[in-house]
Amino acid sequence: MIKSLKPIALALSLPALLLADLAPDAPFRLALVRNAAAVVGAPMTPVSAAGVARRTTARTVAATSAAASSSATAQQQATAQQQAQAAAGAPAVGSTVQALPAGCTPLQKGGVEYQKCGSVYYRAAFQGNNLVYVVSPAP
Repeated sequence: MIKSLKPIALALSLPALLLADLAPDAPFRLALVRNAAAVVGAPMTPVSAAGVARRTTARTVAATSAAASSSATAQQQATAQQQAQAAAGAPAVGSTVQALPAGCTPLQKGGVEYQKCGSVYYRAAFQGNNLVYVVSPAP
């Protein structure tokens, strides 16, 4: 009887010993559930700062490269439009252009910065999220 009791006692106590953890604040200083020791911040974990930064950078680079190619096309069209306007005469006051023509010089009057391109003055402004230049009267 005693010989069969030892293996049964061992079989019952082994899982309890494997699950038990020393915890100073638990009764009898033993706990059956261990504290979680997750490593948040390792570069490949989904919620780590490094993982979030990596994904954000990848998304930003992809969006920026797509926007840059469409922006370059828009800037080429704006430059062609400006050259056509320059050939036709000075643009109307209040009209906007996407990019300044070549040879502009900065000029500051009354705390406002203008760009003087020949006889035309431009003032930087935002149209939505885009930087445009508004044709202004001479300051």
